[in-house]
Amino acid sequence: MATLGEVATSPLRERLIEAAVQITTDSGWAKVTMARLADDVGVSRQTVYNEIGTKTDLAEAMVMRELDRFLAGVTRSFDENPTDLIGAIRDSARRVLKYAQNNALLHAVVSATHGADTELLPLLTTHSEYLLEGAKQVITERVASYDVALPDHRLDASIDMVVRLVLSHVMQPTADPAQTGDDIAWIAERVLR
Repeated sequence: MATLGEVATSPLRERLIEAAVQITTDSGWAKVTMARLADDVGVSRQTVYNEIGTKTDLAEAMVMRELDRFLAGVTRSFDENPTDLIGAIRDSARRVLKYAQNNALLHAVVSATHGADTELLPLLTTHSEYLLEGAKQVITERVASYDVALPDHRLDASIDMVVRLVLSHVMQPTADPAQTGDDIAWIAERVLR
């Protein structure tokens, strides 16, 4: 699997991914076919295969694009709080949860976990380790610039805990993003002391 930033996205590839997201959110993952993508974008089916690969590759590209968008918000939150780690965590959690709240593709994926479209489940489960590791990698790189008085193995465990906590609220929100972000920051502050 490609890592973040390794795959240059051509305009055609981006149009195909966007068309796949639209079909998925409107009609479900089962309705996404290379022939339908070709028709929607106005290219041949062979062009779709040449640009995207298989349907599994398409699913991976959709997930990678959304992960990039989520992580861009995290990066922005850390940039906006260069001396306040807890503030960066709070803002990151709020930003991710707000983005998730309004994300049609994520809602389609989550509905798949409740039986609506079981073919969509691989979007979450097949590459869940990569999603988790990608998020932890970005956070670890950003946290390095803060003065945290924890041994590396404890800091790694703390980052893992925060990332998993945010992701669990992405999948099953229990409160509005601002309140959940405050709660996650409160927990992080106690762990990072």
